[in-house]
Formats: sequence, structure tokens, C-alpha cells
Amino acid sequence: MREAQSADQTYTIGELASMSGATERALRHYEDLGLLSPTRGENGYRRYGEKDVERLQQVLLFRACGMGLSEIRGLLESPGYNAKEALKQHLKTLRARQRGLEVLVETVEKTVATMKGRQTMTNEERFRGLKEQAIETNENTYGAEARERYGDDAVDAANERVRAMSEQDWDEMRELEQGIIRQLKGAMATGDPAGDAAQKLVEMHRRWICGYWGEGRYSGQAHLVLGEMYLADERFRDYYDSRAGAGATEFLVAALRAQLADGQPGAE
Repeated sequence: MREAQSADQTYTIGELASMSGATERALRHYEDLGLLSPTRGENGYRRYGEKDVERLQQVLLFRACGMGLSEIRGLLESPGYNAKEALKQHLKTLRARQRGLEVLVETVEKTVATMKGRQTMTNEERFRGLKEQAIETNENTYGAEARERYGDDAVDAANERVRAMSEQDWDEMRELEQGIIRQLKGAMATGDPAGDAAQKLVEMHRRWICGYWGEGRYSGQAHLVLGEMYLADERFRDYYDSRAGAGATEFLVAALRAQLADGQPGAE
């Protein structure tokens, strides 16, 4: 039988690296970022206690969920941080990823079998794996924040709407997403977030998010809040700015604000 770890037991950086699978360089980097705070022995060498071990495990688990180090630091240092609740939330993300991968594997296997003439696939089956992959990618990238902001019910309902999409619905959503980027580029060229091109952009973006939210959940104010979340999160900013040009996310938010200010249809 293994003995329980002593609360007073400490580890060298080499021992912790070997136990955790993290490199010594990574552990030093985590310390530089304030994620770990080892003590120093009389010889000046780092010593890691049980709290450091627990903290490192949480950091590595959140990293495995796709979170960046700055995001992890913000989470761990937030006043209301609760390790148990945070890990439960990310467990949901991991389970969504697992299900998405299982369905994708099944779809690929069926496709190969169909190509060999061993079975046939319906059009619904052809796209099922792709939809699950899209859900998994979204959960992995934005799921934790979306669930915290909008609640599990809203996110789960959005995922179910994706699963229920027909082939035509799916294609139309992909085309609309690409069209939004083209419209965003064109609207930015006018330099007027209140102009016709910008307001057409807002309407296209409204249709796109309603495809996931459902029309009953939409309001202009909620749309603006979503846009401001884009602006505050470098991952969302990068999505638009890398495709439509620097400042694209800021322009989109300005267009949303202009719509609310003008009291245009859909703003309330």
C-alpha cells in the first residue's frame, strides 16, 4: 500500500518536473508568471510543497483544456476562484471534446466503408461528424466563458441547434459566416460604422448569431454585449482582425453601438 504524502514534503525542481511531466524550463516560466511560488532553501534552490503541486496540477489541467497561461493566471487569482467549480466546468468541455472526436471517428469510418461499397450513408450522417467537430472546437475555445456568461442551458441549447441543422442550414451558416467577413472588409473601407454597409453587416451578424441563439433570445443590447466581449478577448479579436484586417473587431462593435443609438429595427 502506498503511503499518503506528508503535508510537509517538498520537491526539488527536478523531482517535480519528473513527477508532473512538465519541463524544468516550464516550471521556471510558470514561476515568472506568478503561477507557482516555490520557497528557497538555505542553498538557494527551489523547493515545492504540496500546495505548489496542487497548483501545478490545476495549471496543467487548464492548459489541457486549451486555456492560455495569462487566462489561467487571471482565473486562479480571481477573488471568487473555486478550484472545484472551475474544474467541473472544464470537465464539461473535455466531455464535449470527447464526444465530438468519437462522432468524427465514426463518421470517417462510415465514409471509408461507403467508399469501399460496404455500406451507405445518409446525407445527415455525412455532416454529423463535421457538426460535432464544430461544437467541440467552439467548446474548447470559448465554452468556459460562454457557459459562465450565458449559463449551461443557453450553451447546450445552441449546441443542439447545430446538431439539428439540415445540410442546407449548415451550408447556409458557413456561407453567411464567410459573407460577414467580406461585408466587414467592405464596411471598414467606408470608414462609417453608421453607414448602410455597416448596418448591413450588423444584420448579417444578427442572422448568424440567431442561428445559434434562436430568434427568441436576441436583442440589440445582448448583441452589443457579445460584441464587447469579442473586443475584450484577444481570441475573438484575432478571429475578425486576422480575416478582415486590423481594427475589424472594433469596427464591428462601433457598428453595433451605432445601431442601438439610432434605434434601428432589432436594436431592442
